[in-house]
Amino acid sequence: MLPPKLRVIISGGGTGGHIFPAIAIANALKKINPATEFLFVGATGRMEMEKVPAAGYKIEGLNISGIQRKLSLKNLLVPFKVLQSIMKSRAIIRAFSPDVAIGVGGYASGPLLYAATAMQIPSLIQEQNSFAGITNKILAKRVQKICVAYEGMEKFFPGNKIIITGNPVREETTRIDGKREEAANFFGVDPNKKTVLVIGGSLGARTINESIANSLTEFKKNDFQLIWQTGKAFGEKAGELVVQLNCKGILTFSFIQRMDYAYAAADVIISRAGASSVSELALVAKPVILVPSPNVAEDHQTQNAMALVNKGAAILIKDSQAQQALIPAVIELLKNETLQHSLSVKIKALAINDSAERIAAEVYKLVKHKI
Repeated sequence: MLPPKLRVIISGGGTGGHIFPAIAIANALKKINPATEFLFVGATGRMEMEKVPAAGYKIEGLNISGIQRKLSLKNLLVPFKVLQSIMKSRAIIRAFSPDVAIGVGGYASGPLLYAATAMQIPSLIQEQNSFAGITNKILAKRVQKICVAYEGMEKFFPGNKIIITGNPVREETTRIDGKREEAANFFGVDPNKKTVLVIGGSLGARTINESIANSLTEFKKNDFQLIWQTGKAFGEKAGELVVQLNCKGILTFSFIQRMDYAYAAADVIISRAGASSVSELALVAKPVILVPSPNVAEDHQTQNAMALVNKGAAILIKDSQAQQALIPAVIELLKNETLQHSLSVKIKALAINDSAERIAAEVYKLVKHKI
């Protein structure tokens, strides 16, 4: 007998790091009972308005945006947008009549979860980062449960509400066992040569890209292969450099669709330290060098990276030092099999492979009094 179906409202977005966990949670709840009904609420004009329908779920938009870090007249509109979004959220909740509300971070989650808790809807938030965002810190006092990915989150949230669940990730990207030969054929690389994977995020990462571009001859000299996701803005320049230097085994991509193959082909990975990326990397369990982006709120990528570094599970290179230090660190790691093994073992120990299912179980516990 299936558990009772629920009506679930999920809010958040702005980046893939918020959207993909939200979709993964919905998918996990749908596995428990396929008749479960969902409504997503996002920010108008943000990527969730496209990605969520593509995943098969309905979404409504709020006219909400964040505070600009630089002085801007747009900041004067933020309080009005928040009030307007809370009023619209109340109307959405009344119309949909959810059993539970879930917030995953991002602009829209604040007004929606504020309204839901005021209307006595059982509510849960998920914090992906090791340094909590402002919205979730405000909501923490109002919701019943807080799902987190890192230890030590009591410094941000009431300890009695915290459940360590990990971050849900796209399952298809982390299924890499036995795929190295297949991945090598896909990319046209030699599976017996050392291969570096560079992923700066879907938009690329300027500092990482420039560090790689200035050191392509080092890869060529050491006969190391490179699978380089550049992002769209740097793609053309990277491709031209590879041709000019006649670098065989160095491949550039604006975006990599088959991330499972990219992970499977890699011996060492260079990455930013977004929460979803770090969770994926733990499941992949390859040696990783993290270059946290400095352009994020409250420097949370550095905090994410340090949660691994402090356990010997990753190497951190500061963005400001990447031009000088990144490539020497990569080459040293590629030549040190003992360190590679140690990093792999320690990052794997931090992986949680059923995060979405854990959160789905907490959702059912949260609404059991209504069932």
